Amino acid sequence: MKNFTLLLGSFLVIAFTSCNVEPISDLESSQLAKKPIKEDNSDLPTDDNDNLNDGTYCEVVRLMAGQHYEAGIITVDNDGQNLIITYSTNDDWTINATHLSIIDCSTESFPMTNAGNPKIGQFEYHDTFQDGVHEVVYTIPLDEVSENYCFAAHAEVTGPTGGETAWGEGKDFGGKSWAMYVEAELSDCNGGGLGYG
Repeated sequence: MKNFTLLLGSFLVIAFTSCNVEPISDLESSQLAKKPIKEDNSDLPTDDNDNLNDGTYCEVVRLMAGQHYEAGIITVDNDGQNLIITYSTNDDWTINATHLSIIDCSTESFPMTNAGNPKIGQFEYHDTFQDGVHEVVYTIPLDEVSENYCFAAHAEVTGPTGGETAWGEGKDFGGKSWAMYVEAELSDCNGGGLGYG
């Protein structure tokens, strides 16, 4: 029995010390490099979208994928007749579906679940894109937009991290999801975007 135990112990020592460690491939390494560092959030975008707008648009917000990845931007323009909301992705992200709702912030509310999450399936504007696209444009007549309007811009996107849910960065809905919406004033956008007006 002693010989068997000694032999088994020797075998285990040899087995553990002779294991090969395989290096990470270049692809795996580049994918890991794209993951945000959880302990240090200094490299993550802030919720301050003011520095995104150089005056070209009425509003500009980040399109945040999976809470931590900046997949692109959402812009709001006014051509004098319509409010134009555009989803635009960075080169390495594509849009597979969009859901957009725009309401009067003071008198209406977004379609919501009992848990306080938006019902994107009930948003009034939506599209799907089988092959993925980099830009989606919605045109809403100005007579359907109130002075104090809110919009919730949701997307299903694909990028370096795979498929992700994305939202236009703004205020938290307060439910059990990380869904967001943007509050804006129409008077801040009186035909100023796109060089109209």
